[in-house]
Amino acid sequence: MSAVQIDVKYVAHLARINLTPAEEQKLSAQLGNILGYIEKLNEVDVSGVEPTAHAFPLVNVTRADEIQPSLSHADALRNAPAKAAGLFIVPKIVE
Repeated sequence: MSAVQIDVKYVAHLARINLTPAEEQKLSAQLGNILGYIEKLNEVDVSGVEPTAHAFPLVNVTRADEIQPSLSHADALRNAPAKAAGLFIVPKIVE
């Protein structure tokens, strides 16, 4: 178990869950094991490794932002079930 003691009751309170004493013991042991593995990762020498957000370089694959022809205002409103003053009329959803 890790040198850091975990207050499982506090964590359960934050997560809004109720735990039995047996579940608290089990989770305490599991969280301790997880922290132990994290401590092992802290021992790894990463001084020559460049920080990255991904395991391999990614390039943005979106298309270029270019102006293209679109629907005219009249065409967009043509099939609208309800319209007024050049705008779509939609049902009120907030009371």
